[in-house]
Amino acid sequence: MSIMKTTRRSAVALLSVAALGFSLAACTSNEPPAPAEGSETQQAGGSGAVSDNDAPGEKVVIGFSAPAADHGWMGAITKAAIAEAERHEDVELRLAEGTNDVSLQISQIEGFINDKVDAIVLLPFDGDALTEIALEAMHAGIPVINVDREFSSPFAARTTVLGDNYGMGVSAGSYICQELGDQSDAVIAEIAGIDNLPLTQDRSQGFADALSDCGLSVSNRVAADFTVAGGETATANLLQSAPKIDAIWNHDDDQGVGVLAAIDAAGRDEFFMVGGAGSKNVMQHIKDGDSVLKATVIYPATQAADGIRLARLVAQDKSVSDFVSHTVPRYVQMYAPVVTVDNVDEYINDAFES
Repeated sequence: MSIMKTTRRSAVALLSVAALGFSLAACTSNEPPAPAEGSETQQAGGSGAVSDNDAPGEKVVIGFSAPAADHGWMGAITKAAIAEAERHEDVELRLAEGTNDVSLQISQIEGFINDKVDAIVLLPFDGDALTEIALEAMHAGIPVINVDREFSSPFAARTTVLGDNYGMGVSAGSYICQELGDQSDAVIAEIAGIDNLPLTQDRSQGFADALSDCGLSVSNRVAADFTVAGGETATANLLQSAPKIDAIWNHDDDQGVGVLAAIDAAGRDEFFMVGGAGSKNVMQHIKDGDSVLKATVIYPATQAADGIRLARLVAQDKSVSDFVSHTVPRYVQMYAPVVTVDNVDEYINDAFES
């Protein structure tokens, strides 16, 4: 999950920027058009050589470090990064063990610097705490691709790849507006993550801004902790205090396992729920229509995979093939699309397991 420092912007402006970031990420992937009927299909999450950039080039060694895979989304981040590196015969991946120990992660990056790797892809446990060592890598001539949790200095990374927390809130709120916008007395509930994290604050602000645009607001709000147990406890408290609810937005699909358990235990089904992050089990509920879940908002678990792909291009002094510009962009922000029963098949095969 992203611990980001972002400024608040209007929903319209933010989504415009996020959409641009999404297009950058799509271009970076060099994905070919859908194969013609009868042609060889591509593996999910990967593609064959489709441009000069994808053809094997000079071998590059990329160091990768991320937090421990203590929930589904973070596990998917590392799994996708490894899979992307394996797609390229000219990439050697040096994989550090996932850790939530800041000191250990710093020592991992020091090891990459001492080994003189060609690039580093770093999803820091704490962006502020890892800024200094990232600056050291940059000063040593090793480009750093910062993923998901921003450093506190713009000089600490060659390129930054981010999800869109504010945009997640906007997307969730816009969907609820679409469903309930004509009900001015609709009761909207929100199950947030950890309240003191900027990512949670950004998601909540985007949600509030989008609801305000259609005359709605959050009536009941609780905070959990991105865990199953926390989601269950927070939701039980919410349902006890709110005898009637029309819609719920839950910030995180991993904690959503507990959220659904509390809803089932309470026997409540008068509302619909929107999830957050885009797990496979939530998408299956959406597809099957067997729960209160009607939608979820994507927070891509492919950010580190895009980081690997960008690190390879930077280290080989290549550009993004679909761009006119001759260099890899400094900042890429993903879009936060809404997944419903109408488009779930487009996303479910690449979703992470909660």
